[in-house]
Amino acid sequence: MNPLTTDLSGAALNPLQQLTEMGGPVMWALLGLAVLGLVAFFYLVITGALFAPRLTSRLRKTLNQWQQQPSQHCVESLNDVSGWLARCNPLPQIIRVAMTTMLECRDGTNVREELARQSQQALKPFEAPLKVIEVIAALAPLLGLLGTVMGMMSAFSAMSVAEGQANASQLSGGIYEALTTTAAGLVVAIPFAAIAAWAEFRLRLLNLMINDTLVRVITTPIEIRETRARSTEKPAPAVTAEPRAAQRDATYATG
Repeated sequence: MNPLTTDLSGAALNPLQQLTEMGGPVMWALLGLAVLGLVAFFYLVITGALFAPRLTSRLRKTLNQWQQQPSQHCVESLNDVSGWLARCNPLPQIIRVAMTTMLECRDGTNVREELARQSQQALKPFEAPLKVIEVIAALAPLLGLLGTVMGMMSAFSAMSVAEGQANASQLSGGIYEALTTTAAGLVVAIPFAAIAAWAEFRLRLLNLMINDTLVRVITTPIEIRETRARSTEKPAPAVTAEPRAAQRDATYATG
């Protein structure tokens, strides 16, 4: 009868019970971290699919129109959003704020601060799950090391009880627990470390895309539009002052 696959009564253990028997109490903590990491990963994937900034073909067309001729029409075209998925995209709102502030000729420092705040707000939903995954990737090996220490302590405790004459079967339990928790910690940490690196890379790409889009908006010369507007205005008629002598003659004539 294998004590790792059967309990004291001889009944077979399920896989979860076998894991806890092999790794001890540390295995419960590793299983909890694995479940929490999976929840954070799926939350990150769903949030990214719905609320990640996306530079669609329609936004590219609006940006090209803005660079050719900045006008209020470009801002109004961003308001015509159809579809629930398109409304979840935060990038049109950021571009709308940038175009509006440029048309209103606001202070450049305030514009940059507002756009930086909007960009940070767009990427904020991804920070919490990414931090959870990073913490799990860092904690899992430490918990595995803790299980290793506890397993070795169990093995040396068996040796002390046997007064140095313990056989291999008495030591194998503690050593097996030590190796199992070490392997389990690495199994949990390695994939979540890879997921955290991938998510951080994706966030960096999104940040670069937002910055590039905003640079295209705020570096467009608005003076071109103003010059064209001035050229279409009709010049006001010039007002010439009459000579004083003519004014005096007119006064005497009326007197």
